[in-house]
Amino acid sequence: MNKQTVRSKALDTLIRIEKDQGYSHLLVNQELQAGGIRSKDEGLFTEIVYGTVQQQLTLDYYLKPFLKGKTNLDLWVRVLLRMSIYQMVFLDRIPDHAIIHEAVEIAKSRGHKGIASFVNGVLRAIQRKGVPSISALSDDTTRISIATSHPQWLVERWMNQYGKETTEAMCLANTKHKPLSVRIQPLKISRGEAIRQMEESGFKVHPSFFSPQGIVIEEGNVLKSKWFQEGMVTIQDQSSMLVAELLQLKPGMSVLDACSAPGGKATHIAEKMENQGRIDAYDLHAKKVKLIQAKADELDLSIIHPSTGDARKLREKYKDATFDRILIDAPCSGLGVIRGKPEIKYHKREEDIERLASIQQEILETVAPLLKQEGRLVYSTCTVDQQENEQVIRAFCEKHPSFEVDQTFFTALPKPLHDSEGISKEGLQIFPQTFQTDGFFITRLKLKNE
Repeated sequence: MNKQTVRSKALDTLIRIEKDQGYSHLLVNQELQAGGIRSKDEGLFTEIVYGTVQQQLTLDYYLKPFLKGKTNLDLWVRVLLRMSIYQMVFLDRIPDHAIIHEAVEIAKSRGHKGIASFVNGVLRAIQRKGVPSISALSDDTTRISIATSHPQWLVERWMNQYGKETTEAMCLANTKHKPLSVRIQPLKISRGEAIRQMEESGFKVHPSFFSPQGIVIEEGNVLKSKWFQEGMVTIQDQSSMLVAELLQLKPGMSVLDACSAPGGKATHIAEKMENQGRIDAYDLHAKKVKLIQAKADELDLSIIHPSTGDARKLREKYKDATFDRILIDAPCSGLGVIRGKPEIKYHKREEDIERLASIQQEILETVAPLLKQEGRLVYSTCTVDQQENEQVIRAFCEKHPSFEVDQTFFTALPKPLHDSEGISKEGLQIFPQTFQTDGFFITRLKLKNE
């Protein structure tokens, strides 16, 4: 496949992300697995798609003065211009004349001579005049919004919650690549042995301090490796690995994973329990429940029992004080995983956060009574919004004084996290810029007077 068709594929994928609100990571993986893109072009394809989505608002700011009031562009033309400007501004190794030539050829093949001439004119004007300066924007919220391509309402919200410095660092981190991390299946391979084998194969890796099972991969394609294909490792962000570590698990326990799909944490829990005991894993959607079983099968774990069920109705299925451990990995806005799913920041609205916070409260209130007297309940989300995290925990504990934040949670954290900026009375907020991970909130509750 030549570069023009790589760019045509990238254009099609970007249109699907915008028009159908598709997930970038799923659509990129679909294209790569379909085999229509040569190995040597996979990096360029991935870079153009992720980069263009990641920088969309910045690219539109760059583009606007060159459109001269022409706002009714067809979607494919606007996306073509965005991805071309992305390459011209953010990528170093491709000459501008090649980018412009290929954009014009795509415009000819998809439109007509007039559109091709328009695309050529806009891109050549940008090449000649350069893009407008963002640093000249005097309002901090607007500048951060445009420079890091986050919606203004989101920047304002985070500025109110965390201040300018943390917000700017978080938004900037969301535009950067983060290293991939994996979790070893300890019943199949030790971390030391996995690291040794990976290094011998030319990978650049190091152990994660978030979990004794975690490995951070700086260089190397683990998805095509024997370790991944034979279920010796599974992909999981480091911050997500911390959840099972903080459940204080032992073999033989009874565990409820109330919102389990796609099963990454349930399988980690099973590994920590040495595949002994029972994990009841629920998800609202039958299709997603299949993912939990598939994940367990991949890793040869048999103690997970996936079922379809609404976490807000689980008290109808179980008596109170049934479980040793409960995990509520609550449905959330996902604003902590913008790095890997950049389209999230454009699709979410403030009212989504209000609605999700209400659902999180309902789940917590329904599921908490199922915890045994000496048990532990871990609440986690992959978001950085206080309304879905600290405020949910605070409201729950105020309404249910028999529960409290387990103070041993804080000392049980890995040492590098003890003085983290995100420590509060309610738990730990991990910011994406601090350890180059997803943004994540975790806390642990227990019953008083145990």
